[in-house]
Amino acid sequence: QLYNLRKGYIYMGIVNLKTGEEKKLKAEELRTAAQDMRGLALISIHAARSGHPGGSLSIMDIAAALFLNEARLSPDDDKWKERDRIFFSAGHKAPALYAGLVKAGFYSPEEMVTLRQLDSPFQGHPHAPRLRGVEVSSGSLGQGLSVAAGVALNGKLEGKSYRVYCIMGDGEQQEGNIWEAAMNAGHYKLDNLCAVLDKNRLQIDGWVEEVMNIDPIADKYRAFNWNVIEINGHDMESILSAFKKARETKGKPTIIIADTVKGKGVSFMENVAGWHGVATKDIEQLKTALDDVGSSVFNFEHARELLKVSDNYRTSKKKEVKSTLPSFNDNFWWNSGGNMHVEMEPTRIGFGRCLASIGDDPRIVTIHADISNSIKISDFEKDNPERKKRVFNSGIAEQNMMVLAAGFALEGKIPITGTYGVFASGRPWDQIRTTICYDNLNVKIAGAHGGVSVGADGATHQALEEIALMNILPNMNLFVPCDSVETKRLSEMAILDIHGPAYIRYAREATPVVTDEDTPLIFGKANVIRFRAERPEFKDAFETALGEDYRNESEDLTLIACGPMVAEAMRAAYILKKMYNLETRILDVHTVKPLDTEIIIRAAEETGTVITCEEHQTGGFGNIIAGTILKANSRINRDKPLVFDMIGVNDRFGESGDPWDLMIRFKLTAEHIAERVKKLIG
Repeated sequence: QLYNLRKGYIYMGIVNLKTGEEKKLKAEELRTAAQDMRGLALISIHAARSGHPGGSLSIMDIAAALFLNEARLSPDDDKWKERDRIFFSAGHKAPALYAGLVKAGFYSPEEMVTLRQLDSPFQGHPHAPRLRGVEVSSGSLGQGLSVAAGVALNGKLEGKSYRVYCIMGDGEQQEGNIWEAAMNAGHYKLDNLCAVLDKNRLQIDGWVEEVMNIDPIADKYRAFNWNVIEINGHDMESILSAFKKARETKGKPTIIIADTVKGKGVSFMENVAGWHGVATKDIEQLKTALDDVGSSVFNFEHARELLKVSDNYRTSKKKEVKSTLPSFNDNFWWNSGGNMHVEMEPTRIGFGRCLASIGDDPRIVTIHADISNSIKISDFEKDNPERKKRVFNSGIAEQNMMVLAAGFALEGKIPITGTYGVFASGRPWDQIRTTICYDNLNVKIAGAHGGVSVGADGATHQALEEIALMNILPNMNLFVPCDSVETKRLSEMAILDIHGPAYIRYAREATPVVTDEDTPLIFGKANVIRFRAERPEFKDAFETALGEDYRNESEDLTLIACGPMVAEAMRAAYILKKMYNLETRILDVHTVKPLDTEIIIRAAEETGTVITCEEHQTGGFGNIIAGTILKANSRINRDKPLVFDMIGVNDRFGESGDPWDLMIRFKLTAEHIAERVKKLIG
């Protein structure tokens, strides 16, 4: 039997490669397993304090059937060559994937409840390099079907018997990449490919049919030469029958369109869009959810035990992270003492306030890409329903969103687009380059969730490249505001005062508010910030001036920063003064393009030591500053060489974790800046 397995004979279920034994659950057992998996997913999401329960619960019956009956898998060897391949294109449904792997014997429940925490392989979105059983990392919607088709093509090429499965969401069908993959798979007659569409009818912005209708979805796949099977996605016999029919179909790929209920099994979650991406709020709500699910294994008693495991892991990791933070005689951490208190607020709040304030301008239209409330673009119409006629939703289709905006701009409107920074800058880069920037069209782009401080969603959602991607484009104006107040003011400037493309980068996590409405702010002009004396309120301890108005005070060094790193640079200046009596000039470069080159060159010439600070891949911002200084080197008259360094994320992707833990892990805090300064200048 073991010989037959290795020769590629068709077996299904969990395979023990040592004995050749095959374990495959029957329908009634699968129903019980699905409820257990729902319970484990709910506990893990609650332990993580964030996650995506809605879609994870809707796909769970199919995940149970796939992992415990249909697919050939072996926890003995996750790279077993004859295994079937499972791809979760809808990467936010990772808890269903992880619960399937646990039930299949790859992991223990105690491991899964570290979900979304620092250093856990169970990241917010699937992370293949560190988690056995995950075929490919995912989280950027629309890409999984193409990967699956590529693997299926290879199976055909090599004459392999493995089958390929791809889990997709219905909102995901709005991505153009899906239809390129569908055309490819139909063209190559990939009958070893079976896609599953989790049709729970809801996406973040509401009902799919209202956001961007995908129906008649079955007819569309048939037109692309697919075998289409439509089922109740919670009826186990129908699920097993559909998988059997898919295996028996020759000459066509198969898609199983499964009608499901978002939040299935939990009374207060079912068919509620708001449960797309939030955890149960307290232990009582978790208990209600677990009682609804009715798992005898992952009940409330077991939940308490698993939550202790998770809490112990979190406590251990926080202690470990804190031990790596450079220490000084005093504790300078945000709001840790009686003085230097600071208000914390997400910069995205400022963007929402801007749109609410200026939205009566009839030229303004907003184009959404599903995550509207998260990035606050929906504040435009929230309290002004008469503006809804100027609100358009492209669905989960960022490339189309950008070119739609170009069309509006051609007709004299001011279109404002927005989504997470990774999807606002990377996915539609060619559309921004060739259609928007080339013709200098008046399109405004809000790139939210910049930096590692996005937190537990992990690397796929942490934008660390947009400064470089946007700065290189001709005609692009690039804004990186430091706090919510500066975000509001710069957004108004970018939308109403500047004609041409503009990209505004802002953060998700609450960050220090260090400016106010009276702080100097001019497009293309950097501000100089100087620490003066400790005060009850942090921002009152500093003086801010336009760079062109500032006169040299012979400081020891310059910190040049953008975004939330401005506040960290300010706190570093406070530490350096109090601990080492060093004077620091801080440049708030809120407008990265056009750049205030004169103020940057003056700082290099007058202080002799420059360190750039960015919550971004190191050099995206730093190299812009370095190039400016180097080009002016002949005019910088100094007796000794310039000292220059950069602080940022050092050529790696982000990871899941609490936002401030990640700031420490990636050495982006004021303490790390102060430590670097001390090493550089002694």
